[in-house]
Amino acid sequence: MTVTAVVSRRIGRVSVVDVTWGVALTLVALVSAVLGDGTAWRRWLVLVLVAAWGLRLSWHIFLRQRGAGEDPRYAALLGGGGFVVAVRKVFLLQGAAIWFVALPVMVGAATDVAWDWLVWVGVAVWVVGVVFESVGDAQLAAYKADPDRGPVMDRGLWAWTRHPNYFGDACVWWGIWLASAMASGWLPGLLTAMAPATMTYFLVWATGARPLERTMMQRPGYAEYAARTPMFVPRPPRRP
Repeated sequence: MTVTAVVSRRIGRVSVVDVTWGVALTLVALVSAVLGDGTAWRRWLVLVLVAAWGLRLSWHIFLRQRGAGEDPRYAALLGGGGFVVAVRKVFLLQGAAIWFVALPVMVGAATDVAWDWLVWVGVAVWVVGVVFESVGDAQLAAYKADPDRGPVMDRGLWAWTRHPNYFGDACVWWGIWLASAMASGWLPGLLTAMAPATMTYFLVWATGARPLERTMMQRPGYAEYAARTPMFVPRPPRRP
């Protein structure tokens, strides 16, 4: 986060922190896999899960941000404040969030597997999340590249949820929690359950769907789209 803050000040854009998010969590998983003394195959499996998700996400956000200005959500959060406000409200907060969200990864690396089957349940939930996130991102990119697109993206997964990428992100971290801490037993699982819950809170309320909704509601046709499509958890779309 210190490196990211320096880069942010140089380029004049706080939203670069979103690129750091996946890379930082991958680094936590790597250090945990190398230094942990828990079940070896599970340590490296969790590293693969975190890295496959995190590096794809960081690269996707990096490409999306090239040549772009500040994200309106961060501009609203900072309220015109300068670098010191950004350090306090963004970089310190997200650094602490990364540590907290990664607790299941660290606990899993330091403990042995109690329930092998739960590791694979977690992997299955992770797969669902990655599919929603990556397919949703690809569908949104195709929509933006379509010169005949409508005012609102309501195709594919976006017809089932207004934020398939955020929903996928939440599934990824509930899956990682199941495969790492929860598969080590009830106590490690319960002690770290707030980590994916906090991640879900950020995705829905703090920096994800809800702040973005305030901006999107100003777009023509979005209110009608919201009336027939759930914000987060997918379900078949209602008829207009």
